Amino acid sequence: MSQDLILTKEPTHIMKTYDVFKEYIWLVNTIRKARKISLAEINEKWRETDMSGGVDFARATFNRHKDAIQDIFGIYIECDRKAGHKYYIGNSRVLEEDSVQNWMISTLSVNNMLSESMSLRERILLESVPSEGEYLQTIIEAMQKNVRVAIDYQRYSAAAPRHLTMEPYCLKLFRQRWYMLGHFHRDATSDKPEANYFGIFSLDRIKNLEQTDIKFKVKKDFDAKDYFSEYFGVTTGDGTECERIVLRAYGDQRFYMRDLAWHHSQTEIASTDDYSDFELTLRPTSDFSTKIVSAGNRVKVLSPKWLADEVREMHLDAIKMYDEE
Repeated sequence: MSQDLILTKEPTHIMKTYDVFKEYIWLVNTIRKARKISLAEINEKWRETDMSGGVDFARATFNRHKDAIQDIFGIYIECDRKAGHKYYIGNSRVLEEDSVQNWMISTLSVNNMLSESMSLRERILLESVPSEGEYLQTIIEAMQKNVRVAIDYQRYSAAAPRHLTMEPYCLKLFRQRWYMLGHFHRDATSDKPEANYFGIFSLDRIKNLEQTDIKFKVKKDFDAKDYFSEYFGVTTGDGTECERIVLRAYGDQRFYMRDLAWHHSQTEIASTDDYSDFELTLRPTSDFSTKIVSAGNRVKVLSPKWLADEVREMHLDAIKMYDEE
């Protein structure tokens, strides 16, 4: 019997989808961790898992998985023939940044581990990330079809929802909430000028959402990652200029900021036994100021002065709330 036929008890095409995805995730993580690895080395690691059932990882199965991983996740497994036919992730950058691929692989990897640890479910605590149910799915479908969506949207400060029609350009997950970047476009008419601007909308504030039959084309020069690159989170379009920010982190906070950078531009420019200074280049919008304030006395703004003054006033306002009691 050929190696291909004894790889699994069931052919790949009739295996349970869940089991196949577990193999995909395992293969990506194995190659990612090794950086470069031969098929023989992959097989050795494969036989150590419960998934293998004690049988080898056939080359034909490897090729099928490799193709499926490229189609589903957009992750390319390539071969370095000069290095002894070692396999590696050809576009590994997508697994090192805030990309859909990285999010999917991380989420599915955790899901695999949790599913195999059900006896520990009372000792593993998670944070809730609202899926926003049908709204999220409807927006994704509208993005695939390139059709506008009509929403009834109610901001926290508004007395009633507002009806809006927009082009869904992208989705962004930030602080356990989903946001949609909507593009508003209207050609100029005899009585109205052209409208061309973006708005950000939290899915949990949407009261109703429907797809329309109005088609649109995404701007050729639009790049979702680039659009948000100068921002801390989802507060955009308020006119805040991009500039150099220097923060001083005290005590353990400097270690937290090293391990989990606040922004992709963050670099450590100085360090002592008591503190570290970090430089960031971004637009210091209100959500960034709030982030600094949330760190309390562990983070201080060194520059620019206007931001230091703003954060200082926010701290003083918080103190006044307690003094008034």
